[in-house]
Amino acid sequence: MSKLILSFKDITVRNHNQTIFEDLNFSIHKGEHWALTGPAGSGKTALLDTIAGKLQISKGETDHSFFDEQPAGEESAIFNWHRLIAQVSSRHHFRNLSNTSTFYYQQRFNSSDSEDAATVAQYLSAITNQINEGAWTCSRVTERLKLGTLLNKQLIKLSNGETKRLLIASALLKNPVLLLLDQPLTGLDVATRADFNELIGEIAASGIHIIMTTSPQEVPDAITHLAVLDQGRIKTAVAKVNFIPEKPLFASHRHVDTAELRRLLSIKEVHAYDNIVSMLAVHIQYGDKTILDQVSWTIKQGERWALLGANGAGKSTLLSLINGDNPQAYANHIVLFDRRRGSGESIWDIKKNIGFVSPELFQYFPAANSCLQVIESGFYDTLGLFRQFSPANAAIARQWMKLLEIEDVARTLFKNVPASIQRLCLLARALVKNPPLLIFDEPCQGLDDHQRDHFKHLVDEICNNSNVTLIYVSHYQEEIPDSVNHRLKLDKGQIAEIW
Repeated sequence: MSKLILSFKDITVRNHNQTIFEDLNFSIHKGEHWALTGPAGSGKTALLDTIAGKLQISKGETDHSFFDEQPAGEESAIFNWHRLIAQVSSRHHFRNLSNTSTFYYQQRFNSSDSEDAATVAQYLSAITNQINEGAWTCSRVTERLKLGTLLNKQLIKLSNGETKRLLIASALLKNPVLLLLDQPLTGLDVATRADFNELIGEIAASGIHIIMTTSPQEVPDAITHLAVLDQGRIKTAVAKVNFIPEKPLFASHRHVDTAELRRLLSIKEVHAYDNIVSMLAVHIQYGDKTILDQVSWTIKQGERWALLGANGAGKSTLLSLINGDNPQAYANHIVLFDRRRGSGESIWDIKKNIGFVSPELFQYFPAANSCLQVIESGFYDTLGLFRQFSPANAAIARQWMKLLEIEDVARTLFKNVPASIQRLCLLARALVKNPPLLIFDEPCQGLDDHQRDHFKHLVDEICNNSNVTLIYVSHYQEEIPDSVNHRLKLDKGQIAEIW
């Protein structure tokens, strides 16, 4: 038997007065690398948090054998956790240079506030100065994670995929014994996902043990074992060579209450427009860096578009011009809902016509409201509910929750539900006011197979039963709804293809 690295025996873990695990057993030995799979809410992320020491074990036996090889003289077990384990979570925790607050939504578009963000080089340097160098040095992670061209870029201006690469690089800089990765492939484009498979092999070869959450369809070659979780229990734990993924059964059991959907779509009459979006030779530049170059794009009402492109191609910036978040829209020729930007309209005039979801919205959305309140805030385009409860709007929000199969968490605090449920709440928030334009920027991140398939089917039903206009961003072809009938592909800020 190879050397034990970590072992949990019959452990119980509770959080927010809820039992997460009871009598759970899990162990990892030297040379093993684990993938955790299972449906949303099954406990995958919670197991990573338990290993990292973020969730308290109230009962059972633990054996952290990897501490035995630590250098003599370390002062505290708390320090050891941080030194020997590195975790890449679904959310980052970047702070301003002043270290007074975390980033906020829209900060990347406000020039004075975005200057208060560290650059990639400053961020990596701060980590390097706190640790002893090992196999993964600053120069190595910079080259391997392709961060060289981003070193002078502020953290707040990174794309979702670029942020993911930086977080993995910063974790590797710590040269941990255990590397914990929560859905590391989310937000990565096709080429980066293929390269990630090789990266995991290099990490494993360097002596770091990997435990990651992922889907059964995206298990890297270097992974040696898989554990399938379900309702807080490990259902299966086997060597990868013996793993047989369960075939999804949901595709033939799709169901959306079409009558109820039509009723919700008819509550608010949608105004008719000639052009939902009209852009002419749009140019966006920050300093000497061009983000969008001569982009012209017209979207007619009722069209359904897929917006494609690699990480950093300019997709999020393009969407920010449509969604009213980017002040550089005033310096360009942009017409939204038949009205020229800068003609006296407010940001609220724009947002009332748009239902919007993005990785950045998920990252920065306040978590103090209940799930129902988060969804109801979509009527007012606010990040959270700050006004008196409306029974009529709450009733509509509940019906959208039912269509998305999350009605049972209505009264639960947003911060206390799994990330996948949080994402579905934000999708419901985008839908409640029946807007003429839906912008879904990587909406299926973190969803399990059933949730993803159900949401895609719901979007198609919305398109089939209304004249809604859709802009859909995804790095996965299979996630794009069947109703999409136009595509625009960006490459380095320019239109590469449009059809």
